[in-house]
Amino acid sequence: MRTVRQIADEIVAREGGFVDDPDDPGGATKFGVTIHTMQRLGLDLDRDGAVTHRDVKVLTRAQAIDIFVDHYFERPRLGLLPQAVQASVFDMYVNAGSQAVRILQSLLCQMGFEVAVDGVIGPQTARATDAAAKPKPQALTDAYGVARRNYYFRLADRRVSLRKYARTRAGGKGGWITRAEEFLSPQYHLTDADFQRRISGWV
Repeated sequence: MRTVRQIADEIVAREGGFVDDPDDPGGATKFGVTIHTMQRLGLDLDRDGAVTHRDVKVLTRAQAIDIFVDHYFERPRLGLLPQAVQASVFDMYVNAGSQAVRILQSLLCQMGFEVAVDGVIGPQTARATDAAAKPKPQALTDAYGVARRNYYFRLADRRVSLRKYARTRAGGKGGWITRAEEFLSPQYHLTDADFQRRISGWV
């Protein structure tokens, strides 16, 4: 069983180094840590009195892992969730904040559980997720992965500028889709043909 820090290390590896994409609402990012997060946490790493792009560039891998464990796992109380979904929700929380929890809560509602879709993990959400995972843990893992993939597709449907994250320049699966599918059983991965049908309406 992987530890939380091992999962965080995998997230850092998946996120990659420094990028500053104008289409990314997160702004300048390194190892998945955005400049907005660093400003919120007051991480003035070069101690010049302001958190700027320079601070993002000097962020270390170890610091990024610490941020993810402390602020994206412990603080939102992901440890209350069953292990079946912890890694995927953790990865999604780094990518989309509390929307990761809302996706889970919406899925639970679709499964017949009464939970508030508020992006906050409390006893109600924890109990419902635990109950949903008990019969077949992998089934819940896969259901969450599909819901997460669908969320990415919907974002790209609505905003043309975001489609580059869901589709590569060559027309194949983009980073968002492959990221979601890393947590899915192979039989639920979209085939190339299925993927092309899903994005056929995109320019």
